Amino acid sequence: MIITMLITVAVLEKEPHIPLMIGTAVAIMVTMLHGYEFSEVEEMMYKGIRHALPAIIIIILVGLVIGSWIGSGVVALAIGSSWSTMATVGVASMGIGVSMGISPGMVAGAVICGAYFGDKMSPLSDTTNLASGLSGVELFEHIKHMFYTTIPAVIIALITFFFIGMQYGNKNFDTKRIDAILNTMQDNFVITPWLLLVPLVVIVLVTFKVPAIPAICVGIIFGFFAQIFVQGGSITEALTALQTGYTIESGNKLVDELFNRGGLESMFYTISLTLVAMTFGGVLEYSGMLSALISVILKVARTTGSLIASVIVSCIGTNFTCSEQYISIIVPSRMYASAFKDKGLHPKNLSRALEDGGTLTSVFVPWNTCGVFIASTLGVSVMEYAPFAIVNYTVPIISVIFGFIGFKIIKLKDSDDGNTDNANLA
Repeated sequence: MIITMLITVAVLEKEPHIPLMIGTAVAIMVTMLHGYEFSEVEEMMYKGIRHALPAIIIIILVGLVIGSWIGSGVVALAIGSSWSTMATVGVASMGIGVSMGISPGMVAGAVICGAYFGDKMSPLSDTTNLASGLSGVELFEHIKHMFYTTIPAVIIALITFFFIGMQYGNKNFDTKRIDAILNTMQDNFVITPWLLLVPLVVIVLVTFKVPAIPAICVGIIFGFFAQIFVQGGSITEALTALQTGYTIESGNKLVDELFNRGGLESMFYTISLTLVAMTFGGVLEYSGMLSALISVILKVARTTGSLIASVIVSCIGTNFTCSEQYISIIVPSRMYASAFKDKGLHPKNLSRALEDGGTLTSVFVPWNTCGVFIASTLGVSVMEYAPFAIVNYTVPIISVIFGFIGFKIIKLKDSDDGNTDNANLA
């Protein structure tokens, strides 16, 4: 699977689905050669898919909420996609930064830091939903737990960029591009503070510990009606935004790229990839292949810190070998689920480690889909922006350190107040 993945994604620049299917076919043959009946293997695949169903439901709802919120004019908030951010605001930022004489690598690094921070912290992010869903962690609990490793990294990045940026503070730059975007938004949307009530309702529900699915559904409903009664759209247009996404032809390319998105159908890529990957993972897990692999790793990873470090290293390795950030979350999530349970660790520790090691490090692999996308979109090579993608390499380091010192490592017996247990760390 790894060989076919490298050839397909890195060399041929195609999607990772077929390599995963090839890997699944090989895994099935190996399993049957070791005495399993196909009916048993078939059940293994179904079990693997069942693990992904909670995440898939959330991902479907995320597509709906993005379409309805963009259509309703709630456009200033996170849309949950680092790629979308980099392809729109990121491109504009590159133009501004370069016009000020700032190094393209430095600007790209700052863009990546902000984009991936928003991607991790957004309940609309597909990777965030994947990591929480596959680990069996409630979405907003997962996001809350990630703050401990992510916020320190963001602070470090902000301080670093502040001092680096001071040398460019007195230079003049052209604001025409930003002004054009703002004017286009005002021409096509009714922009009013009242629209903030839509996300505010969701935030209030989350504060009162309403589960993610009903909270997001309420956000979809409010966005749907806001598109009709605030933006003046028709019911047909609002339904279309839910199904195929919101569309706009403003004449401004950046605005169109930013807002032409969302909808149920926009999530089919992620859903199909998840289903195929979990079929592959199901065969590996329930045939005993993952147990054989993980047993070797656990001979070294005897402490909580070394276990978390192993997860992050596995995610990084998957990013390098499989060239896809989704797979760097999906496969390790099944590899380490039992190990965390056996050590009495809450699965939110696993879900956080998956994002810290998988989502963020994908940008450092030139042949990974993320590395390829960034290089082609921002026009900067991985080697140029890597030193300045501070958040992306600081978070995994902080995560490993926290694992070894036991800070914010939640045990299954702990309450949600964030108490930690330093037992078994020696």
